[in-house]
Amino acid sequence: MKNILAVVITLLFIAGLGVGLKMARKEAPASVVTNFENEKSNLIRVDSPRPNQVIKSPLVIRGEARGNWYFEASFPVTLLDADGKVLVESFATAQSEWMTPEFVLYEATITFTVNKKASSNRGTLILRKDNPSGLPEHDDVLEIPVFFDLTTGGVSMPTPPLPTPPPMRACTMEAKICPDGSAVGRTGPNCEFAPCP
Repeated sequence: MKNILAVVITLLFIAGLGVGLKMARKEAPASVVTNFENEKSNLIRVDSPRPNQVIKSPLVIRGEARGNWYFEASFPVTLLDADGKVLVESFATAQSEWMTPEFVLYEATITFTVNKKASSNRGTLILRKDNPSGLPEHDDVLEIPVFFDLTTGGVSMPTPPLPTPPPMRACTMEAKICPDGSAVGRTGPNCEFAPCP
């Protein structure tokens, strides 16, 4: 009887440990997308930004997608913050003839601002297959996890302009003869002569 009880307790402990590990794996945040390259690689590919890349505005998005990902040479692009709030909605545009089953290069440039006090610097870039029919069976998306550069609120800081040099000034005389016969030179930036002694 003791042996059966010990076996049952051991089995329950092992089962509980397995369930605990499984739950811990589900709850742990995924910081790296491991199947990103293969997830939709036969439909759409992204060269920039890469998964988990730190991004700032303006962001250039580049890659290639099959012609059926586009409609009228474009497809929707959305950038979300960590809370799912839409920061910007735009379109990626085909860089060549899009009515083909082959891959076609696309590009988009989006500008956005992120709250520096956000709870997280995580975000999601969504590349959505254009679906003019509206039928759910034709929907498809590629989600790319990104991180925002919160040091600038996600915005590239403008380069300060170089200081303007003072205007060049040409003086017509370099010396002045004083009443006593001595000479004085110029001082200062305004072509003024030093006072006579």
